[in-house]
Amino acid sequence: MMTKILNKALLMVLMAIAIHSCAPKLSVRDADTSTPDHYLSSSDTLNSASTNWKQYFKDQNLVALIDTALDNNQELKIFFQEIEMVKNEVRARKGEYLPFVDVGAGARVDKVGRYTRNGALEANTEIEPDKEFPEPLSDLTFGASASWELDVWKKLRNAKKSALMRYLATQEGRNFLVTNLIAEIANSYYELLALDNQLAIIRQNIGIQNDALNIVRLQKQSAKVTELAVRRFEAQVLDTRSLQYRIQQEIIETENRLNFLLGRFPQPIPRDPSIFNEMAPDSIQAGIPMQLLENRPDIRQAELEVEAARLDVKVAKATFYPSLGIVAGLGYQSYNATHLVGTPESLIYSFGGDIVGPLVNRNAIKAMYYNANARQLQSVVNYEQTILNAYIEVANQLSNLSNLQSSYDLKAQQVQALNESIEISNTLFKSARADYMEVLLTQRDALETRFELIETKMHQMHAMVDIYRALGGGWK
Repeated sequence: MMTKILNKALLMVLMAIAIHSCAPKLSVRDADTSTPDHYLSSSDTLNSASTNWKQYFKDQNLVALIDTALDNNQELKIFFQEIEMVKNEVRARKGEYLPFVDVGAGARVDKVGRYTRNGALEANTEIEPDKEFPEPLSDLTFGASASWELDVWKKLRNAKKSALMRYLATQEGRNFLVTNLIAEIANSYYELLALDNQLAIIRQNIGIQNDALNIVRLQKQSAKVTELAVRRFEAQVLDTRSLQYRIQQEIIETENRLNFLLGRFPQPIPRDPSIFNEMAPDSIQAGIPMQLLENRPDIRQAELEVEAARLDVKVAKATFYPSLGIVAGLGYQSYNATHLVGTPESLIYSFGGDIVGPLVNRNAIKAMYYNANARQLQSVVNYEQTILNAYIEVANQLSNLSNLQSSYDLKAQQVQALNESIEISNTLFKSARADYMEVLLTQRDALETRFELIETKMHQMHAMVDIYRALGGGWK
């Protein structure tokens, strides 16, 4: 008896080896995670990404907005449910390589014909003396059954590990979403402050232009200028007033965009526009490029996706091997309730095992295996691309910060020169030593340059936010 069992086991092993030898051989490529040694010429390992966002952003109004968004943002809430679904997938995969046990009970009644095989057997079967076989015949059962697929080739365990890797990847995806959300709120907030300051400049400019218009009207009465000059100045005032309403609309839209990110209906955004001109980007420590692999959630997510895809290849390869299963059952069965728990007469049990493996027409399995390998290679390339993109983002923003600072300094000097030229042109115009067109052009140039100075300041603050996001800050 033992010899037969050993022979069957040996046959199973030989069958598994034969099937294994027929599995396609595919190469698995590792990702290239090498990065340059430093950005530009700095090799300092201090990194602003390690700074908590509450310390990185100094404006308490902005900090309060970000706090509200992290609690109420609807996209974050949606993503949380995706994480829960992936977490449940891990639970399901874990349960697949554990035994399945079911408990059940049943009852049925059968009436067979007298002149059938079963009827004839019942008629000639003695149950108890002086008793006939019951008709109709009841069938009562209750018991437990179990089934278990032996995870010999680690197919089920690798599937569970793959699901776990994807769960961890979604956690990193959530961190990346938090980083981007904080950056988007900060950028919108600084844009709102810039619009407030531009609106203040417009209103101030309208006052200056109205004063100039009154002077031109007085000069027309004394025949020093013509009606053409009056009309040109009026057109300038109307154009500036029209610009005022466009800026007001942009302020409303920016406020509403912020409120949407905060998960609430439109309401005023608390802010202090007067501090905008004093804002300046803090000194940024970029660290070294290798730190991006730990700090950037999207890079960590791509790395986990590579691990999951690699495990999927192992799972797909395991489908070429035979699966081993065990089934067992234990319970009671009787035609009469009084005999249902009679032992051993009503006791029933079963135990068995099977081995099943693909032998002919394995094209579908091969296709799944090739697809799993292609997805693994795809995830590797995506991982490498994410690292490259992160490095380029940091390099671009470091250069952007430097160039914006130089641009702002020059633009500030230009604004100062044009502000002085407005006073000079007005004085010369009053003494008839300058043409009214010079006054108009000077006022227009001054307005445009002051607008550009505010926009440059806004871009500086955006760059400060974007370098923080690019380095991987904000989610910790």
